[in-house]
Amino acid sequence: MMKPFRFARTMLATSCAVVLLSSCASYKGIETSGTLNAAESYATTQSLPAEHGQWPDASWAQTIGGAPLQALVDEAIAGNPDLQVATARINAAKAAAELARANRQIKGNAAFQGTYQRYTENGLVPAPLAGTYDSDNSLTLNFSYDLDFWGKHAAEFRSALAQDKAAQAEHYNARLMIATAVARGWIQLGHVYAQHDLNQQQLEVAEKLKSLMQMRYRVGLDDASNVQTVEQSLAFLRAQQSSLDEAIALTRNQLAALMGKGPDRGLQIARPQLPTESAVALPDQLPLALVGRRPDLVAARWRVEAAQGGIDASKASFYPNINLSAFAGFSSLGLSNLLESGSRIAGIGPAITLPILSSGLLRGGLKQQVANYDALVATYNQALTDALRDVADQVQSLRAAEQQSVQQHAGTQAASISLKLAQERERVGTSNMLPVLLSQLGLLAQQRNELDSLARRSDLRIALIKAMGGGFDADTLGLGKASATSSTDSTSVRNAS
Repeated sequence: MMKPFRFARTMLATSCAVVLLSSCASYKGIETSGTLNAAESYATTQSLPAEHGQWPDASWAQTIGGAPLQALVDEAIAGNPDLQVATARINAAKAAAELARANRQIKGNAAFQGTYQRYTENGLVPAPLAGTYDSDNSLTLNFSYDLDFWGKHAAEFRSALAQDKAAQAEHYNARLMIATAVARGWIQLGHVYAQHDLNQQQLEVAEKLKSLMQMRYRVGLDDASNVQTVEQSLAFLRAQQSSLDEAIALTRNQLAALMGKGPDRGLQIARPQLPTESAVALPDQLPLALVGRRPDLVAARWRVEAAQGGIDASKASFYPNINLSAFAGFSSLGLSNLLESGSRIAGIGPAITLPILSSGLLRGGLKQQVANYDALVATYNQALTDALRDVADQVQSLRAAEQQSVQQHAGTQAASISLKLAQERERVGTSNMLPVLLSQLGLLAQQRNELDSLARRSDLRIALIKAMGGGFDADTLGLGKASATSSTDSTSVRNAS
């Protein structure tokens, strides 16, 4: 008689389980549409040819500006408030990952409960306790463990880890932004100082030219219009000198702010010297390797991975949640015998939660996760496109600037030769001082053009270093190999669907 009864009970339990599972919500028809672009699918061989060059390293600032620039960059990274915000975001992401990890572990707590009360004489409490006052006490250790059959907590943990890695990559991107801003500000400061020097030389020559023109006017060799033309040039150069003084002060303030300091810190920065040029050769496998070299791309990739974990966790919510609970301890009426052996209690059992009549809520949440995933995929694809364009733009501008510098240098050499010829004619008496002064002004103007070209090429070199990641390497830092596909932890969910 017992065996048929047990068989019937087993069949009933199985039938109930099948009915309950069949009543769960379904996520059928809710799928992602975003597809990550592969870097190698972009055509770049003509715009970004392999030149066997090296990727920037972490000491690129030292290479460009020596120890003075490297010291400024280090100070800015240590003190800039934006980096402190990025560090706080990393700490928050790590805390979220720790919380997700804790959800996968056994949870336990110790509890004491005591209630002093009068027991009714018309209830279940027998005499002699009925109608008396006493305390009902329990001292227990409680444990619970979510069996996570469908991989929900595993997916949440995977998502939290991806968010942590994304925050770390964004921190490195913030470092790169600050470092390149300091380097470009330092180049600008050196450029403005050099312009100031040349402008001062132009002022001195123009003053001499004014004196000469006034003397020629007094003896009738020139007219008043030429004197006024020189006066206009002097007024322009004096205004330029004032403008350059302002630019020097503002650039110093900018650098001080980047270092997280007050404006007085900017006054202490030594005058920079513009760096000498060096050839820039592009590294091989640029499109493919760039994915792991740009921190913004790495961060965007990990955001996609985190969104995939969110999708997997949402899908697991469509299935029953099974939690195993257990307790052990003591329970008694009155405190005097609470810890006696006869007061021992213990128990263990499952708790099953079924998402019945929650289809709209669950499907809406999953749709939101899917939409977020598709948006992040599109963001990554756009970031990859922009990154390749950024590198191509800097390379093209740098090449054009190098060609322009050749012509400007030729112009400077011609102006220098013209000055020497004028000086020779003045020395032998075949000409006066006027052509010499005019040739000096022409040479100084040409030198300013060449100075502007040198500063622009230095700025473009820094922009190219930034476009190529500034020495960031995801694999070296443990931030590489993000994969926006579900891990084996959620295999049961996908199979069940």
